[in-house]
Amino acid sequence: MNAAAVPTVFIIDDDSGMRQAVQDLVESVGLRAEAFSTGEEFLRKPRTTYPSCLVLDVRLPQMSGLDFQRQLAEIGVQIPIIFTTAHGDIPMSVRALKSGAVEFLTKPFRDQDLLDAIQQALQQDRAAGEQLTEINELRERYSALTTREREVMTLVISGMLNKHIAAKIGASEATVKIHRGHVMEKMKAGSLIELVRMADKLNSPPR
Repeated sequence: MNAAAVPTVFIIDDDSGMRQAVQDLVESVGLRAEAFSTGEEFLRKPRTTYPSCLVLDVRLPQMSGLDFQRQLAEIGVQIPIIFTTAHGDIPMSVRALKSGAVEFLTKPFRDQDLLDAIQQALQQDRAAGEQLTEINELRERYSALTTREREVMTLVISGMLNKHIAAKIGASEATVKIHRGHVMEKMKAGSLIELVRMADKLNSPPR
């Protein structure tokens, strides 16, 4: 794995001492770390496709960490977040976790607790990336279908038999079988069940 492909932990904290401490900890276990004092600095950083997560302080000068979490969601930046704070309370942690945060750690926290949360966050981001790649591949296959093949696919996954599909679209059963074969081949589906699962993934909202 080249250096650029190593998972990256982004750190946003206005306390320079804390930023450096977290960065040193992260790098001590072989991960890349990049630190920022504000969310605005982080947003200017180009995103990569490699697994990453964000260690985010709740209290920041311009915008709270919770508000920044909401801003990231609004602009479509999907990255697992680990919150840290010296002034946390239960309602604050509940709000963060309900909004998708991986963990909410109160300073001072154990190094191992942060490292465990980081590994969990990176695995979550890795899985999301794999899912996105799979869906994009399915979309490419689906785009290769003709209009008629898409129509047949919709009817096939609904459970209709070939003869009923033929009657519905005004074609012969032999023609439906040909279209169905093309659908299975282009979608690279080995069975009807697999085709149904592919259709479900295509229709699932993005995470």
